[in-house]
Formats: sequence, structure tokens, C-alpha cells
Amino acid sequence: MVESEVMVQAAGLAQSPFRLIHTPLSANGASRMVRVLDEEGVEVAPPPDLGDEDLISLYEWMVRLRVFDTRMLSLQRQGRLGFFVPSSGEEAAQIGTAYALRPEDWVFPAYREQGVALHRGFPLEGILCQLLGNSHDYMKGRQMPDHFGSPKYRFAVASSPVGTQIPHAVGAAWSARLRREASVATVYFGDGATSTGDFHAGMNFAAVQQLPVVFYCKNNGWAISLPCAKQYRCESLADRAIGYGMPGVRVDGNDVLAVYSAAQEALEWARSGSGPVFVEMVTQRMGPHSTADDPTRYRAAELLEPWKKKDPITRFRRYLESMGIWSAAEEERAHAEMDARITEALEWAEQLPPPDTSSMFEDVYAEVPWHLDEQRRELQGGE
Repeated sequence: MVESEVMVQAAGLAQSPFRLIHTPLSANGASRMVRVLDEEGVEVAPPPDLGDEDLISLYEWMVRLRVFDTRMLSLQRQGRLGFFVPSSGEEAAQIGTAYALRPEDWVFPAYREQGVALHRGFPLEGILCQLLGNSHDYMKGRQMPDHFGSPKYRFAVASSPVGTQIPHAVGAAWSARLRREASVATVYFGDGATSTGDFHAGMNFAAVQQLPVVFYCKNNGWAISLPCAKQYRCESLADRAIGYGMPGVRVDGNDVLAVYSAAQEALEWARSGSGPVFVEMVTQRMGPHSTADDPTRYRAAELLEPWKKKDPITRFRRYLESMGIWSAAEEERAHAEMDARITEALEWAEQLPPPDTSSMFEDVYAEVPWHLDEQRRELQGGE
């Protein structure tokens, strides 16, 4: 019996028929990296069973997210948006996981999952209205930009405190168990969130109760300005899963086919009643943490050079081109279509007024109490 099998059995994890689940450990105990495509877009492992139409769809969604990200960052710099959280470099991590979801599954995002939201069906106009905080904002202007969500799309509202969404996802999974629903709760967070108490509480409770949760950690190297080397000593975050008694998989987060494969198996595992899974997606945040951040103060420019060669979109495009199912003309079309969609939606959203001031008195009490009603009437110029 090899050492990896000993570690799996010691954690109380039975062997499974899945290709990736339970096989992330090398002989020395460190998680190996699951990868399908190398940096040049060449297959190094069997790809998932996807037809040409799905492969093209995966790529087009990644392009849409990159165009959206670029436009929103530009709008913020122009002063037309107050704040934005960019995600360039993380397209494979978002779209690869989103593509494996079912409509009944729940998503508990951090604040960088715009691509997951769009793929879930969240309207582009809805995201723009929330970023602008206008009268069509689902949140009625009460949340920071990028803190959007709706139960209609089973996409929870993000919040700024790091890691708070993890126990929420676990609670949703527990609810699904009690209701005998087939849904899986998925939760996204960064490497910095693994240093919080919410991470420990969520992981431990989910494992003890064997709940249908998939934990997606986007390890982009930085907890805002704190590098991984100052956050943890283990060789990979996926190895932490063993301590909680759940499988952990480490995947190349810039390889959309590897991400999709890992996500598909993790969701199947959780949905089958086998319990939670931890998926570490190794990627890099190529831009600032947010538009309020200046990464040049803590991250040397040369550190990004190796990651530019690992661009998830470039890598996947080369793969599609090698298969003869993508071309420069289609690339231009995909960019132009998303750019035009954003322009049209933005022209409409920017014409809308801000939320009515009287809305600040709503949604706290089932019936507005007399003292708040008095304040509302005073604000509106009544007696």
C-alpha cells in the first residue's frame, strides 16, 4: 500500500470510482496538480467528455468575462463607477466551475464571481444596475458595488467580510439535507479566507455532518497584500482537507478543462451523499484586489511575468485552434458581441435615476412603525 492510500484511509475516506477524487496525494503527501492542458494548450491528460459545442461555449463565456472585466475597470477609472472588483486571470476558475452546476444548486460567492453569476442567468443589466446603485438595483442601493445576488438564480448576495459566506453555504447544504433536496451548495473564497475561523467552522461542520457542499478555493497567491508564504506552511491548501476528513483536489486554476473535470466530479460526489469536497484552484489575480487597491506597493511586476504565459484564455484558445474549431474571425466576433451588449445595457442603465429615498424605510419591519412612518412623511415633505 502506497503512502497516499494510507493517508486516505487514515482520514476515513473510502476509495471511490472517481478519477480525481481521492487521488491528489503524491508519495510524499503533497497534493499533485490536476491538469489537462499545458501552458501551450497541448493535452497532457485525458480531457473531459465534451463536444465541440460545449468547448466553444466554455471559451466564449471566458471571453465574455474578460471583456466585461476590462470594460468595468475602464468605467471605474473614468469615474462612471465608484468601485469594482476585477477578476482578470481567473476566468477558467469561474467558468469551469459554473459550467458544471445544475439549476437547483446554490452559489455562495465572494465578491469576484461575476462570471459565475452571468453564467447562472443573472442579467447583465442587473449587475450593471447594482454597480451603479440606481432605481433598478435589486439591492436598492444599499450594498457596495459587486455585492449582488438573487434567490431567483440561487446566487447569494456577496459580502465584504472575508469567509463569512462559508458557514452560509454549509447552512444551505444542511437545509437541503433536511428538505431532502438534490441540490449542492457551492462556495467560493480566496486563500486568505482559509485563515479565518469561519473556514474552520464551515469545513469541520460540513465534514462531520457529511453535507453536500463543494468548497472552491481560488488560490491566487495573495490575501489582498499578504502573500501565501506568510499565510500557511503546508505545501498546498488542498492538503488541509485531509485534516477535516474530506477529499481535497488541487487543480490548475488556469486550465478550464481541468477545472471543469474537478468540479464535475466534486459535485457528483457531494450530490451522491458522500459528503463535502475541497477544491483548490491555483491561479493568479493579474490586476488589483479591487479598484481601491494598488498592487504595485506589495507585488513586484516581475512576479506576474510567468503568469502572463499561463493566461487561461490564451491557453484554451490555442487548444481550440489546434482542433480547427476556432479562428481569428470568431475571436473578433466574440469580443465585439460582448462589447456591444455591454454598451447597450450601460446606455440604458446610466439613464435610470437613483433609488427613491423613501425606500430606506422599507424591508426592515413587516409594517413600518409609527416613528419611521413619521420620518418618511417628513422626508417627502408631508406633515
